[in-house]
Amino acid sequence: MLITCICAVSHSLDAQTPEAGKPKEFIYVLRLVPRLYDDKNWTKEDNAVLERHFARFQEATKSGQLILAGRTKEPGDKTFGIAIFRASDEAAARAFMAADPTVSAGLMTAELHPFAVALEHANP
Repeated sequence: MLITCICAVSHSLDAQTPEAGKPKEFIYVLRLVPRLYDDKNWTKEDNAVLERHFARFQEATKSGQLILAGRTKEPGDKTFGIAIFRASDEAAARAFMAADPTVSAGLMTAELHPFAVALEHANP
């Protein structure tokens, strides 16, 4: 029974492997820089960068590149955000992440990981 289950899981995972030429999925984790742990430290310029970050994510959602984005609701030193998105390869994924206004402006750090969406709720 265990061998059957392992084979079924393995086969299921193989079915999720991206085909050549198809976009791959990635996730990047965003963390605030320590200066921004306290809400009082956010400047007008920081908030403008955050607005550009959000607008960029809205556009990437409309184009189908961004699958999901959000953040935890914890204090600054514990909170983090994620962006799950599609890119042609790791270099394109790194470029997408590096172009995030919060990353390029130094408000957040980002860490990239290959990712595979296994289940997704289909919108009606």
